[in-house]
Amino acid sequence: MTTTVYATEDYLAADEYIDVVRKSGLNRPVEDRPRVERFLKHSNLFVTARQDGKLVGFARSLTDFCFCCYLSDLAVDKACQGQGIGKRLIEETRKAAGAELTTTLLLSAPTAVTFYQGIKMPHADNCYLYRRTR
Repeated sequence: MTTTVYATEDYLAADEYIDVVRKSGLNRPVEDRPRVERFLKHSNLFVTARQDGKLVGFARSLTDFCFCCYLSDLAVDKACQGQGIGKRLIEETRKAAGAELTTTLLLSAPTAVTFYQGIKMPHADNCYLYRRTR
């Protein structure tokens, strides 16, 4: 059995990010590398899951570490899904962001709703948003 190592990292390389996003099925604009590099540069919490040093999953967030945490991306390579990696990445993100002080928020992709329901993540009905236009 392969061991998964979880860590909070200061930086996530665009190549690793793009590779896992493509292997996970997460819908992100990975064909626009400058945009990927820009949102990685401006994120401030990366929790990673690595097997034999290879990135197999990550959670990318923006947080102030004392009130709110927006978990923008949660991605796990499809070959590694079903191992509890996504759930653990959320737990590690909450811990790193200061779980007792912060509200962690994420917006689910339609295809991932059953995952969040399955791990019994609390659901909010008071969310409002302006959607991206591109």
